[in-house]
Amino acid sequence: MAGLPDQPETLDAIVDRYSVILCDVWGVVHNGVRVFRTAAAALRRARSRGLTVVLVTNAPRPHGPIEQQLDRLGVDRDAWDRVVTSGDVTRALIQSGPSQIFHLGPERDVSLYEGLNVSLEMEDAADAVVCTGFFDDVTETPEDYADMLARFHRRGLPFVCANPDIVVERGERLIWCAGALARDYTALGGKTLIAGKPHRPIYLEALSQASKLMGRTAQPSETLAIGDGVATDVAGARENGIDMLYISGGIHARDYGDVHDPDPKRLAAFLASHDSTPVATMPSLR
Repeated sequence: MAGLPDQPETLDAIVDRYSVILCDVWGVVHNGVRVFRTAAAALRRARSRGLTVVLVTNAPRPHGPIEQQLDRLGVDRDAWDRVVTSGDVTRALIQSGPSQIFHLGPERDVSLYEGLNVSLEMEDAADAVVCTGFFDDVTETPEDYADMLARFHRRGLPFVCANPDIVVERGERLIWCAGALARDYTALGGKTLIAGKPHRPIYLEALSQASKLMGRTAQPSETLAIGDGVATDVAGARENGIDMLYISGGIHARDYGDVHDPDPKRLAAFLASHDSTPVATMPSLR
């Protein structure tokens, strides 16, 4: 259909054009509750054919805890070579800013600060905010943080966002992420700092890791990004000169019909409305 990218049956159909895969995690490899076996198998097969696979996620923790999470969910280690997280590249932003930090997010994310010369303070004593997510992402919404963000803004606090995602899928639910609060803080006129997708630092780090594995410089022109978020995965690939395989059955699936069989006209219109020109689309990675 005119206006719609290629729709290959499998990753095999397009993978020979590339040497490197940068693959999103949430919504592509797992949904926070269960692994997508066909996606893991596709990545494992790509590696067996000589491609370097780097998982690139906006998770706000360093890669170590995320690798452990992948293990718990049953994502085989032979499906990927390296993991690069938003947490990894956000640490540099934190270290270069004020040392007294208010941590906005759940306790599970404090590994982000390990080894950094910073102290975690109460809100009134902090000189900067680092947001990894909501305190309770099951029950809270962005509106619950409106007053807190207004207080940050009145004090002129810089707001470091460790997870640029607006929402992710957890099982069958959409869960709010730190990116939603960064969006709202920016709308207030606050200073927001982000290093994860779609911003350049995380892509530089991912390609650097691929280069180390390959023994040569990995080029954007030989790289395929895989993801389901237009504001993060698709925009990041576009802005960094990387081809994109768009997974249509992820967080935007409700915008164009059935998760497993999207309406072609609605999908084409959706992609066009977001200035998205992926080289291919697939309902799920397989």
